Formats: sequence, structure tokens, C-alpha cells
Amino acid sequence: MPHPPEGYFTQGLDADPELAAAIDGELARQRDGIELIASENIVSRCVLAAQGSVLTNKTVEGAAFARYYGGAQFADAVESLAIERAKKLFGCRFANVQPHSGSNANAGVFLGLLKLGDGVLSMNVAAGGHISHGHPATLTGRDYQITTYGVSRETETINLDDIRDLARAARPKMIIAGGSAYPRALPFAALRAIADEIDAFLLVDMAHFAGLVATGLYPDPFPHAHIVTTTTYKSLRGARGGLVLWNDDALSKRINAGIFPGVQGSVMLHAVAGKAACLGEALRPGFRAYNEAVLANARALARRLQEKGLRIVSGGTDMGLMLVDLTATGVTGDVAAKALERAGLAVNKNMIPFDPRPPEAPSGLRLSSNAGTTRGFDVEAFERIGDWIADVARAPADDATIAQARAEVLALCRAFPIYWGH
Repeated sequence: MPHPPEGYFTQGLDADPELAAAIDGELARQRDGIELIASENIVSRCVLAAQGSVLTNKTVEGAAFARYYGGAQFADAVESLAIERAKKLFGCRFANVQPHSGSNANAGVFLGLLKLGDGVLSMNVAAGGHISHGHPATLTGRDYQITTYGVSRETETINLDDIRDLARAARPKMIIAGGSAYPRALPFAALRAIADEIDAFLLVDMAHFAGLVATGLYPDPFPHAHIVTTTTYKSLRGARGGLVLWNDDALSKRINAGIFPGVQGSVMLHAVAGKAACLGEALRPGFRAYNEAVLANARALARRLQEKGLRIVSGGTDMGLMLVDLTATGVTGDVAAKALERAGLAVNKNMIPFDPRPPEAPSGLRLSSNAGTTRGFDVEAFERIGDWIADVARAPADDATIAQARAEVLALCRAFPIYWGH
């Protein structure tokens, strides 16, 4: 009988030094730099352990307790645990925890609840919307009739009258609220009234504020939304993946079928276990304190950047995320982002509303307090981060400024270590 290679069940990454070197490099980057990208956070040891568990060996398809494959008793236990925790955390009746990503969650809802060619009204990407809500480069943009709404030039926030007029004219079957770069609270009740007027579904994508919703620090999409989607790796500090949440049992079969077999196959059980772990953590009392700190830190960072002469889109933020307009500096977002990375500050370039510049070299940066707050940074630390961002963004070619910021960033990171003893 053939056997696996020597060390197959016992060796770790030491058996693959090239891969180990890359992973070690990423660990060092995370330890010695400050993460300000809004779509990232820092997971707990528990989440890491769940995602790296033997659940990666198990293949299952279909719903828990109704699988196509045998040997699923523990897989069912893991998935049902994640479902129950998601329902409890967000106060809803139904949850699908299988989506591999937030984009898959949205695509599955589209497929389950709409017919190909149906109309959808969503926020324009240039105004802060997300590509999975109907961008032309995606399947949702290709297969459905997309109408987009933007923001007011004066306030840089959504205008309900404009959305209502667009809805009445286009008569979409679904209206989407939420995006990837919109920092303000959304009026869910008013949006539901517009959806009801034209007999449309209201889908809320809360990926960037789910943690705040779970702790009562942001308006709750329920009971106004028909469907809510989210990722689990941004404000929820967990495994990479998505969730779909809803209350109406009449939608259950369609939503579940939209996810499987609609847009994906086998469940990634190790990821579902990671979701269960982070949802369990979010149900603990300390998660509210974390989210309170996220808000305080984000507002402190926004204030400091304003004090340093940088404009904050819409004048502030109602979550961990914010947009910074660099126009006054004469530096584009791509140039600033590269200089900030040299200083140990990871950010992403981003378009601002009505941006005259292209996406590749936009006028803004998108920032978040989520990961830094997880690390333990307080308001004072985020004020210092604001100073570094402003100094480097104004002088992206000044090696001395970058070196000084890098030294101070490293000192702060060493004072708040992550994954010690790794």
C-alpha cells in the first residue's frame, strides 16, 4: 500500500521555505505597519485557528442537515452554529453563511430574487457605491438593467428626492443602499418607503458598518430592508466571506438557491468556522466597546486631517471609514498611497464624488480606523497618524519626511504588538 511522503502529516511550512518566507514577510509587514485600508482588519487567534483547521478537508454541498455528501455531522454543527450566531447578532429570522465573499452574497441575491434583465437602482461607484451592485465590468452589471444614483454636490450625501425620481422613472425591481466609500448614515426607513411605492425589494449592503449595526451604534437596516448582506472581515473583525440575512420566510428558498447552486458550489467550511468564531466574539460585551472606539478614533483622525488642511468628503464620518480629498495638496491619491506605504501606512487611493481624475490616479484616499482600533490604538494615536498622513501626502518625494514618519510608525507598532509569540 502506498504511503504519503515522509512528513506529510507532521511538517508545517518549514517544508516549503519559499512559501514560508512570503508568509513571514506578510506577518512582518502587518506587525511593523499600520493598516488603514477599510476592507481589512486583524482577526483573533481563534479565527485563525478555525480557518486553519481540519475543516478544510471536508467537502459539503447544500444546506446544513440536507447535504449531498455524507460524513457531514460536524460540518452541520459548525454551519448551524454560525447561522444561529448571525441571527442572534443582527436580530433576524434567517441567515445564509455560505457566501465566499460579499460580492457572492450580492450576486446570489440578484440571481435568487430577480429575473435576468430586471432593473436595479444602486449607488454609482464614482459616488461611493460597490462594483457588485451593478458595475458594467461585473456579472450583475451585465445581466441586469442598472440605474445609478449619486450624491449632492453641496453635501456629498445622498438626496432622497433624486432617488425617488429615479425609482419612479426606472421602476427597478430592487433598490440597493450601501457601498464601499460612503461614510454617512443611511435613511433606511425613507428608502423602504420608496421601494414600497414601486413594489421593489430593498437590499442593504452593510459590509462597512455591520459591527456598528450589531452594537446599536449605526441605524439598523431591519425591519426596513427586505435583505441585508455583509462581509465578515471588515467591521466584524473575522473570516473572509459574506452573509445574507432576511426575515421573510417566503424569500428563503429563492435566496438560498441563489447562493447554492446559483453562484457557487461547495461550502468552504473552514471559512464558515472562522465566521462562527468572529460572530461569537461579536456577541460578547467587549465588542460594543471596540465599536465605540472605532467611531471615536475615526472622528479624531478626520478632525486632525482637517486641522492639517485636508478636506474630508461630506465633512466627517458616521463609521470607521472616511474619504480624504487631496486636491489642495496637488498630489494624487496613487502617488500619496505609494509614499504612505513607504512610511508604513497602508491606505488605498480612491475617487471622490465628482472626481475629475481617473480611477487609476484619483483625487482621494480612503481610510479606516477599524484595524488600528483592533490593535489598541486610541484617539491620541490616531491624531498622530493624521499628522503622518498629512505630512507625507504633502511631500511624497521627501525622503526625510517619509523616514521620520516611518520611524515613528514603527515605534507605535512596537508598543502595540500583534500575534506575539507567533
